[in-house]
Amino acid sequence: MKNFLKEFRDFAMKGNVLDLAIGVVIGAAFGKIVTSLVSDVLMPIIGILLGQLDFSALSFTVGESTVRYGLFLQSVIDFIIVAFCIFILIKQVNRFRKKKQEEALGEPAEEIQLLQEIRDLLRK
Repeated sequence: MKNFLKEFRDFAMKGNVLDLAIGVVIGAAFGKIVTSLVSDVLMPIIGILLGQLDFSALSFTVGESTVRYGLFLQSVIDFIIVAFCIFILIKQVNRFRKKKQEEALGEPAEEIQLLQEIRDLLRK
């Protein structure tokens, strides 16, 4: 049992697991901010532009059930904003990784430099 607990502790303390846990916590907080941005700022502005339309009140009734498609629209907008922010974040991380890899490689080999010069001359 002691070995099992040690193995679990080692697993839980790995960098990737901690990074994931931190990402989940920050992601949840970011989700709340985006939800507030959409619900409290963007949707009222869009509603004003569309003639005092309140998206949260958009619904229709079928029998005794109410379908609130306005709330669904707000959720879709939430998702689009979060997905866009994640896209921008991942794009920046990839750019930094690429830059680090280029720095690690240093100067390109002599053959590569020669080929690049030929390419540049051909472009002219």
